[in-house]
Amino acid sequence: MYFSKSLIPILKNNPTEAKIKSHQLMLRTGMIKQSSAGIYSWLPLGFKVMKKIEQIVREEQNNVGVQEILMPTIQSSEIWKESGRYDDYGEEMLRIKDRQNREMLYGPTNEELVTEIFRSSVKSYKSLPQLLYHIQWKFRDELRPRFGIMRCREFYMKDAYSFDISDDGALYSYNKFFLSYLNTFKRMELSAMPMAADTGPIGGNLSHEFIILADTGESKIFTDKRIFDVDSSSTLINKKSLSKLRSDFEKYYSVTDEKFNKDEFEKNVPEDCRLQTKGIEVGHIFYFGDKYSKPMNASVDYNGKKEFVKMGSYGIGVSRLVGAIIEAKYDDKNEIMKWPISVSPYHCAILPIINKNDNSNLEKANNIYNNLKKNNIDVLIDDTDENLSSKIKKFNLLGIPFQIIIGKNFNEQKIEFKEINKEPVFISLEEIIKTLNNKK
Repeated sequence: MYFSKSLIPILKNNPTEAKIKSHQLMLRTGMIKQSSAGIYSWLPLGFKVMKKIEQIVREEQNNVGVQEILMPTIQSSEIWKESGRYDDYGEEMLRIKDRQNREMLYGPTNEELVTEIFRSSVKSYKSLPQLLYHIQWKFRDELRPRFGIMRCREFYMKDAYSFDISDDGALYSYNKFFLSYLNTFKRMELSAMPMAADTGPIGGNLSHEFIILADTGESKIFTDKRIFDVDSSSTLINKKSLSKLRSDFEKYYSVTDEKFNKDEFEKNVPEDCRLQTKGIEVGHIFYFGDKYSKPMNASVDYNGKKEFVKMGSYGIGVSRLVGAIIEAKYDDKNEIMKWPISVSPYHCAILPIINKNDNSNLEKANNIYNNLKKNNIDVLIDDTDENLSSKIKKFNLLGIPFQIIIGKNFNEQKIEFKEINKEPVFISLEEIIKTLNNKK
């Protein structure tokens, strides 16, 4: 792909309406374009990042045995009336009527719909547990949408739901998602810490938010610094190992502001380990027992008796993660972004120096491009006639993590290869391919 043929409308300066790093960068690099208040079109660069995030989320859900489904964006009001949330949810819910005057809504969440699916499909406890997820657009009519995709009205989200016969089984499911989330964010090079949180309008009595540290975050957090040293890498998917993982995190005080207790914080956390800061919520998990199954009559036959299933729900903001990664990684002072290679729109950019009367460097770039593509490396050629320093500055802003430089002293045996914000090295094309594939 040539840069000149790509839809990447770069602005010279940060838009005045954007107040935080992610909103500024996404508008400036043409990742998104505002359609209306709190609603955005996703242009190629931003869409590629979001889809790569989506795939990581999907793989980690699959790894703990969750089944993917797809539910519609438009839901009937009837199931929400069954649960009791239709009138309680508030003005964030967009309520509409179809031509038959039936009350419908644009789904802000899916507890009711997935419960209706479950109750019509599963009758015996022998079919439990059931773990289901989907990745779909949501709509919440925010009073003051702001900060770009970080607080918008339409967003892309993974939500999952668990159905179990007992509290013990439900906590096992909860812990599977706990591990899945840690692994998901680790693959994006994010340190997302689980914090005890309020359950909010979802309900229930057990909840964790997964939060990354950021000055622009809306969540106030109070935590023990030692929690950042907890290692989940050896955790196995069994009850004992997963239970230990949660207890390893929960032995350290770590809460959002809704759960904060000053006396407990000072009692349980040594002064030199206390951290009070802000963060961005990127995931949230809930256990709410029979809050939805009971009013909606979602039950199974258990030893000849009707038993209401125990449920949990588990959300990850897929589109929000694009902004969260920027908030964590973007150096706005020096205008340098570096996408984690796992979610970068391109793995590598080729920057040939092109003279008006000499296209030889572009031909060399094309040869390298073809070799990289054969090795499943996503690559972009800057075919503009800008000077090298301008190209490097542009791609530092775009955040593509690796660059190949083709100048007047180009040597096929020793190609100039550069990681963002690091000194270049001179290595063979084979070594470049090996490096990029190892990093992916």
